[in-house]
Amino acid sequence: MIGMLHKMGLSSNVMYGLGFASIGAAIASWSMSMNAEPDGIARADRWGIFVGEWAPTFFALGCAMRLEEQWGPVSPRERMRETAERAREAMPVGG
Repeated sequence: MIGMLHKMGLSSNVMYGLGFASIGAAIASWSMSMNAEPDGIARADRWGIFVGEWAPTFFALGCAMRLEEQWGPVSPRERMRETAERAREAMPVGG
């Protein structure tokens, strides 16, 4: 999934930005709901919590995207070549 998001052009900075934006949106939705809803603070709290729960998801996706950007995808052929090189290095050479 992370690779697919990366291919779509999203970056870790976008995900971090969305995380901070969702914190601001949680505060805004809480204050707007507090003033507009007749049910009062209980409903406003639920709206704020609902939107506020998006932030950790965006931050976690940002961390995963950062790792994807740093390490990148490793093809099976590259992985097999690296494994073979490590195996050759570990073998004792005649003597």
